[in-house]
Amino acid sequence: MQQAYSKLDLTGRVIIVTGGGSGIGQETAKLLAARGAAVAVADVNDTGGEQTVAAISAAGGRAIYVRTDVSREAEVEALVAATVKRLGGLHGGFNNAGIFRKDGGLGRLSLDNWQSVIDINLTGVFLCVKHQIAYMIANGGGSIVNTASGAGLVGTPGAGAYCASKHGVVGLTRAASAEYSARGVRVNAIAPGMIETPMIDPSRLDAAAREGLNRAHPIGRMGQAGEIAEAAAWLLSEASSYVTGTVVPVDGGYTSI
Repeated sequence: MQQAYSKLDLTGRVIIVTGGGSGIGQETAKLLAARGAAVAVADVNDTGGEQTVAAISAAGGRAIYVRTDVSREAEVEALVAATVKRLGGLHGGFNNAGIFRKDGGLGRLSLDNWQSVIDINLTGVFLCVKHQIAYMIANGGGSIVNTASGAGLVGTPGAGAYCASKHGVVGLTRAASAEYSARGVRVNAIAPGMIETPMIDPSRLDAAAREGLNRAHPIGRMGQAGEIAEAAAWLLSEASSYVTGTVVPVDGGYTSI
């Protein structure tokens, strides 16, 4: 019988990580590679993407960088094709690319602002899921993890487009799981709380603002990118083989209050 912890090993797996040039995506790509996966790092941040690949390579891992705007279907399709051709297959996808823009309230939210957030955060996840699943169901299955947010589970004042996009990711995840789990593709989502990444740069906050963010989490602090990476790696591994269609809050209790 396979040892429980050995199921966390990702040796022989090929996994796409979008938004892999910084923050959660970067930490997840490095963790997946450390556990044996070959990783296709996708981003529009060429410098960050290449830095992720360099860090993985320096540690003895295997990775490639593929510049990808996830809102453009042709680029997502090309990402999957490049991953299969250069790394030899596709067993997992961490669809994490996203943007956050405070909008000052729905009554003042411009259509351009709304559309840009939806294009990346929701349409981008849809396109990745679509093309990853197409390969996986024809090649033995796989595991897909989408990045939602605590804002995908509760209302978030002043961030209507972001909130809507992340609620959409939750619905898309559950629909994909219902459609494809019986065909060997598990689909789950992670809902992070506020994580110390370039998207929420604590160094730009004054002491009062930072303390307010800390207090918003019952655990008493913001999260670290590596803590989200651990959850993603688990969902992408066989250790979570009976988990599909779920949204896992990794949020220090943010959505529990």
